[in-house]
Order: sequence, then structure tokens, then C-alpha cells
Amino acid sequence: MPRRPFFRRLRTCAALFSAAVGMASTGLTAEKPRTPTPISVEAVRPHVHWLADPRRQGRSGESSLRSAEYIRDHFRRLKLQPLFGKDFFQPIPGRPDDQGNSRTIGRNVGAWLPGRRANEFVIISAHFDHLGVRNKIVFPGADDNASGVAMMLEVARQLTSRKKRLERSVVFVGFDLEERLLWGSRWFAAHAPWPLKQVRLFITADMIGRSLGNLPLPTVFCLGSEHAPVLRTVLDRVGTPGGLEVARLGVDLIGTRSDYGPFRDRKVPFLFFSTGEHPDYHTPRDQPGKIDFKKLSRVANLVLAVATEVADGRADPTWTDSIDGGLDEPRALFRITSLMLEEERQKGLTDLQKLLISGTRNKARQILDAGTMTVSDRKWLVRATQLLLFSVF
Repeated sequence: MPRRPFFRRLRTCAALFSAAVGMASTGLTAEKPRTPTPISVEAVRPHVHWLADPRRQGRSGESSLRSAEYIRDHFRRLKLQPLFGKDFFQPIPGRPDDQGNSRTIGRNVGAWLPGRRANEFVIISAHFDHLGVRNKIVFPGADDNASGVAMMLEVARQLTSRKKRLERSVVFVGFDLEERLLWGSRWFAAHAPWPLKQVRLFITADMIGRSLGNLPLPTVFCLGSEHAPVLRTVLDRVGTPGGLEVARLGVDLIGTRSDYGPFRDRKVPFLFFSTGEHPDYHTPRDQPGKIDFKKLSRVANLVLAVATEVADGRADPTWTDSIDGGLDEPRALFRITSLMLEEERQKGLTDLQKLLISGTRNKARQILDAGTMTVSDRKWLVRATQLLLFSVF
């Protein structure tokens, strides 16, 4: 969906915090295991190029049908079962026309791979729509979100090629109308083929082929594990592909920014993966030639490893309302405010803004020195983040 300036700043700031977590932790922890990398650059590249081709007309409205069919055809070739009865498509209704007739404004695309526990599900998803054509200019949406669809399709390919049957069923869903207030995922969550309490984990990815601000950061940001602590253990256990870092962040700092929203609201354990916003976000410049396909393939392999752990029954995520983010978030806030106070970064800041940044930095430092973050500390952290968003970013 077109983001208003506040939400765009919110998303950018969250990504900055996440990047800082990754940078601050580099070299300070024991070396983690390396994730296997069966998904290659050559596997993900063709999907991005096809979906972001100008002939796709920016995948909006009726022009998104070809992309939905592309996803469906891949599901069929992988011999996945249709998710919606005998159909791969779930129509998304819009307002009736002037004659009172119902109309379809989009469609989700879904398939599934039955496991031994057929009624327990792991969902892997990505939205496939984008902004279409505006003033005769195509918005190709290579990173947003052809990159996520490429991940989903190649994870599906790997899981369907396994000789051993998975313990849990795996569902693959391409959501339409994410750019229109998450309407596709909202419709799915409200009209799922089964009660959502049967979903053990929901995974979605949005923009996983670039880097925050075009900076040379090997970071993917992972949100949601704060509401299912066992997922932190899973992330640590599967490790990361070489050349990739994982930075965890509490989703409450940024609110609802992608298709995890309707599932989070229903307390379904979830993980959201993103490599962050860049200057080409929601512009015609978001093209395949700018995608970091090595990074995209690494993130896809990470998602594959996490999904396999849960689908194989080696982890049982359960929702918790309480949040214990550890020290990742104050460490990130300290890192960002320290960077902002560097001399070359102070240009354009008012004295009041400098005072706010300095005070926030000092408070974050106090939390880090104490080695623990209390409930009141975290409430302060959220308030400080929001204040920085409004007054500085």
C-alpha cells in the first residue's frame, strides 16, 4: 500500500535499529552454525525478472492476474494440492457495482503440502501485488515484493523434493492487495480454510533483496520472535548462511507494516523477514538489476531452515503476550543515536533535537550498563522511539 510519510519513517527507523543490532553484535558472540544453502542465485533470479518485467504492468488490479497464474502454475508443477477446495485461487470481493452485483478485486493464491499431522500447519507467504502503472510509468516492484515471492516458490520447491514426509503440513500463500491496506491477508485470515489455532507458525517476507539505505549491510531483519520465545532458539539453532546476519527486533516498535498484521492480531506465532527500505522503495527504480541476488538466496535458505525445523516437529511455537527482547533494542538505540551525534551527522539538527538524541543515548547506555531491561525501561524505549520518529526522522 502507498505509505504515508509517517509510516515510511517508522519502517525506516525500525530497520535502522535492526541493522544496529546486527552491527553491534558482530564479533561479540560465539560463531553460529552455518545454514545449508540449497537455494541458489540461479533459482531465485528468474522469478524476480519475470514478476518485475514491465509487461506485468506493476502487478496491480487486473494486471496482477498473470502473476497469480504464474504462482499457481508453479504450485501445480510441484504437485502441491490446491488450498481452497479444488481451487488454487481465493477470490477477494470488493464493493458491489452500481447494479448491486458482486465483483472480485483480487485473488490470493494458495497450495499445501500435507504432513503426517495433516491438521497442523506452517504457512510460508509473500505478497505478489505492487503499485501498477501511474502516469503511464510502470512500478516494477522487484524488491517489493517479487523478491519475497521468489523465496516462497523456491522454498516450496525444496520442501516438495524431500524424500521424507514432513511432520506438519506446509501451506504456501501468495497474497494479493497488500499494497491496499493488507486486504488480501486480512481476507485470508478471516476466511482461512481451517481455524487459525491450527497454524503453528506463520512466516512472511517483504523486501528481502536489497539493503537498508543501500548501505553495505549483510543484514536481514527478523521480527516476531519476541511473541514466541522458542523461535529465538530455532533461529540460533539453524544458524545463518555465510555472508548473512540476522537482527531481531520487537514488532511493537513499528506496528503493522506487512501481512503478518492479521495473524499477529489473532495471536498466531509469526516471523517477518525484511532487508529494509532503500531509496528506490515505491518508485519506478525498484528494478531487477538492483537486486542483490546472493542476499536474496541467503534469506530464502534461512527461511527454509526455520520452516523445516517447525514443520519437522522439532519446535512448537506458542504465543505469549509478554515481551522480553533482551538487550538487542537498547543496544540498537544506543548505536543509532551515537551515529546521529557524530559531527558530520548533526548538520540540520536543531538544538532541541540534539538534546533529545543525547538524552535517549544516555538512557540506552544506562540500560546496557545495568545488563537488564525492566518493563518500565521498555515502555520508555517505545516512547523514545516514537518521539524520535516524530521529531527527528
